[in-house]
Amino acid sequence: MTEYGPRPVDRRLPTEEARDLLTLVRELAEREIRPTAAEEEDAGHFPRATFTLLSEAGLLSLPYDEEFGGGGQPYEVYLQVLEELAAARLTVGLGVSVHTLACHALAGYGSKEQRAEHLPDMLGGGLLGAYCLSEPSSGSDAASLTTRATREGDVWTLEGTKAWTTHGGVADFYTVLARTGGSGAHGITAFLVPGDAEGLSAAAPERKMGMKGSPTAQLHFDAVRIPDSRRLGDEGQGFAIALSALDSGRLGIAACAIGVAQAALDEALAYTAERQQFGRPIADFQGLRFMLADMATQIEAGRALYLTAARLRDAGLSFSKEAAMAKLFCTDTAMRVTTDAVQLLGGYGYTLDFPAERFMREAKVLQIVEGTNQIQRMVIARHLAGPEKR
Repeated sequence: MTEYGPRPVDRRLPTEEARDLLTLVRELAEREIRPTAAEEEDAGHFPRATFTLLSEAGLLSLPYDEEFGGGGQPYEVYLQVLEELAAARLTVGLGVSVHTLACHALAGYGSKEQRAEHLPDMLGGGLLGAYCLSEPSSGSDAASLTTRATREGDVWTLEGTKAWTTHGGVADFYTVLARTGGSGAHGITAFLVPGDAEGLSAAAPERKMGMKGSPTAQLHFDAVRIPDSRRLGDEGQGFAIALSALDSGRLGIAACAIGVAQAALDEALAYTAERQQFGRPIADFQGLRFMLADMATQIEAGRALYLTAARLRDAGLSFSKEAAMAKLFCTDTAMRVTTDAVQLLGGYGYTLDFPAERFMREAKVLQIVEGTNQIQRMVIARHLAGPEKR
């Protein structure tokens, strides 16, 4: 009989501090997140207390500067933290990624006064953020958004509807992209909107096939008044800010996808090591061993791809193409691996008694969010062959 089962992820981390951090995250995830993940997802329970705990532990601020309460960690470390959290529960891992995305505009483009006023609470004060770019009729074509901000003196008035907002209705602040000028990408500006702003309301959360614990909702802006001190960056700079944020956000999605895939592989390894047929564990049968080998290889390749992109980012180099490649490959990998995990568990994989079916349902959304994988292919092709001829 072959002894076979899950192995800890062998991580190449840059410092002992980073290694200690990953150990802390794994212990926290095993103690506080994984045990109730299936039950809470089935009930559609949003784990606000978990995000408060993560904030207190400094895990909502990892890639930002220490000057304003950030963790000062390189992206290659932050992304591996996301992977561990997503492996325990995607709602949590993806939620941390979205919160980090929501802080990006202020951290990268806000004035020093704005950062000093807002960032400490956003990064470590228990607040949770959301990001508002998509609209009911502008998803992949984000530059055609119609939510409008009109200025009168030092006050902006926002009117419109945002769609597919993760944490919609429960976030404490929203980074909102709104039109302040003419049509196209150059007429868009970014704003920091409080979650309790008068005139801001959320529709009922979408009913989804997975990630039921993470609320996704439309947001309605009905004459929401925002002082100019909450405008982020210059007027008309919003779309460039959004694209910059999405490059980093796509790496977050890639890391979350590898976390889900790793969790599915671990489940498949544990099951096939224990499940006996014909007098031996099914992990000893060559057909299944080859499936496990392919799953593990795809996961390692995806992890290497997102870490390569992260290291480019940490070095201050261009990483847009590599971020798109990582998002594309890692999320496609998660879909393949979770599907194979269900197959390896046979009939049990199709039941709610095992998490494999949940991993498969959750993996699907990762091929869609923060730029569908078809959009990622367009981005990659533009880097390779230049813009499309129109």
